[in-house]
Amino acid sequence: MNTMHNIRYFFEKHGFEVSSRLAERLGMKAKNVRLFFIYSSFATFGLWFFVYLTFAFWLRLKDLVYTKRTSVFDL
Repeated sequence: MNTMHNIRYFFEKHGFEVSSRLAERLGMKAKNVRLFFIYSSFATFGLWFFVYLTFAFWLRLKDLVYTKRTSVFDL
């Protein structure tokens, strides 16, 4: 049981926060969004896994572009 918690913690920490950010935007629990990606990946033979990676890449780019600057001199 402890091993499962460690694996879950690892994937939640390093999972690009796609599920949590999408769930926050939709007003849902992150766990439900994760389950949707898992079940839909099995049903569509992995298509939603690539959608998940695309979201992760898009969110990473968005974070890099819209970083908050502390002062005017950071331009």
